[in-house]
Amino acid sequence: MKKGEQRKQELLKIAYRMFIEKGYDNTSIDEIIAEAGIAKGTYYYYFPSKEDTLEAVIDMMINEEVARAKEVVASPMPIPQKLAAVIYSLRPGQEEQNIAKVVESNENIVLHDKLNKRLIAEAVPLLSSIVREGNETGVFNCEQIEERVKMILIICSGLFDEDDFTENEVTAFIDVTEKIFGAQPGTMSFISGLILGGLEQ
Repeated sequence: MKKGEQRKQELLKIAYRMFIEKGYDNTSIDEIIAEAGIAKGTYYYYFPSKEDTLEAVIDMMINEEVARAKEVVASPMPIPQKLAAVIYSLRPGQEEQNIAKVVESNENIVLHDKLNKRLIAEAVPLLSSIVREGNETGVFNCEQIEERVKMILIICSGLFDEDDFTENEVTAFIDVTEKIFGAQPGTMSFISGLILGGLEQ
């Protein structure tokens, strides 16, 4: 890695940590600069504004999520569990929720849309490869795989991003997922324990 790129990554990691610890709104560029021990001009060379820093931090988070997802795809996990695990790995961690909520706010709707499109573009090929594997092994039975995967991602985003859903909605989601991918009833029922169990903890 070149020195300039290394410096940029160091700044991103500092901003990422401070956004988590203090919140995005409560973190100033001056604080990031002081923590990094650099000149203000150096910071602005890499990030023209605080909003650009936020976008780069989210981009870094997505890169890490995609790397985790690829590890899951390559694992020997059963197909239904693998599908759920990849979707789960493409979500921000619990400690990253403060950053994610900033991006989801109304004033950042353009950035949210841009990053959401990027995440879908990364996720669709990974999930589609799992569904194809499911078709080959008889777990799933469907065509238009990429389109169906996009539908599931949209449903997941709309239903689970706010952690404001009911047990009946989870049951309906499982039923819809099984129907979309042509799975036998009960194939994805384990998801209920994962989602509802996680809320109870």
